[in-house]
Amino acid sequence: MSQDDTSYEGQAWFTLSGDVNSDMVRRVFDAVADMTEDRVTTAHILIQSNGGYVSDGICLYNYLSKLPIKIVTYNAGAVASIAVILFLAGAERYASETARFMVHKSHASAPHGARPDALRIIVEGLQADDARTEQILRNHVELTEEHWRVHEYSDLHLTAAEALKVGMIRQVSDFEPPGGLRVTNI
Repeated sequence: MSQDDTSYEGQAWFTLSGDVNSDMVRRVFDAVADMTEDRVTTAHILIQSNGGYVSDGICLYNYLSKLPIKIVTYNAGAVASIAVILFLAGAERYASETARFMVHKSHASAPHGARPDALRIIVEGLQADDARTEQILRNHVELTEEHWRVHEYSDLHLTAAEALKVGMIRQVSDFEPPGGLRVTNI
């Protein structure tokens, strides 16, 4: 190992893309098992996702944010919907200048011909999901009242500069793994 390599000891770089679902949860669990075996102390993870299932995103948020490994998350393109909650698991968070974030309320399609009791169960589930994701957002991000008004009824889009202003990211900065070191796709 050269002198330059020692400054990266314990650090590793990863990419994570696709839908937030049970497959992504399994891939992350497998990757963390490898990280612990490799004695990784800081994991830099570039996330590219348009979202997916709320429960899987919250699971990943809770899991990654409580690991004995420092998680650093990056957005180089788009992090949207429940993937924003996953992104917030990073102890440090960064986004490229041209990256975008999007958050919105939960949504679902009702089955054709659904009866009122079935619709009530769907609505209650959506409200519970919204409460969970809003709590995590409020714990990490200082959205303005105008942002919350948009979020209430529509998709809220944030540029990297706007994400910086509300504390979603630490700074506008690119995912730049050091030359010569492996980048692993999760």
